[in-house]
Amino acid sequence: NLAVEMLRKLLEGEIKARGRKNLVQARSFAELLENAIKKYQNRAIETTQVIEELIALAKDLREAGRRGEKLGLTDDEVAFYDALEVNDSAVKVLGDDTLRLIAQELVKAVRNSITIDWTVRENVRAHMRVNIKRILRKYGYPPDKQARATELVLEQAEVLCKDWTEKG
Repeated sequence: NLAVEMLRKLLEGEIKARGRKNLVQARSFAELLENAIKKYQNRAIETTQVIEELIALAKDLREAGRRGEKLGLTDDEVAFYDALEVNDSAVKVLGDDTLRLIAQELVKAVRNSITIDWTVRENVRAHMRVNIKRILRKYGYPPDKQARATELVLEQAEVLCKDWTEKG
């Protein structure tokens, strides 16, 4: 169906663009899009249903773009906030306000410690990892998920650093 294909291509483009800034959101929306298309291809849902799902996904994508305003965060800070929010226990234990503070501090720390080749120099990556862990511990981020959060924040930092260097 032409309408389904057009919506899919539009959403893929938007998700790809989002992925240049926010890794967690891009992965989440890509998975939702893939699931909707699979259901349609497997004839589990009708054309009208998949179109409704894709339109709802587009609305959610637009709403996710506005989340930063509601949280009082920049796009960069929202990207780290989302990386931290993946851990449900962190959200319950710390709450939005603390996660917001952590995200803001992470953006500052990452911006201050990046160098041109930080993604390939293991000593610089190790230093960045130590800084991230220190910030997480400072705010009482649940230790059970700290390793995963650290890796996700590092991945997010790589994505944002590419965006920062492209902007000059």
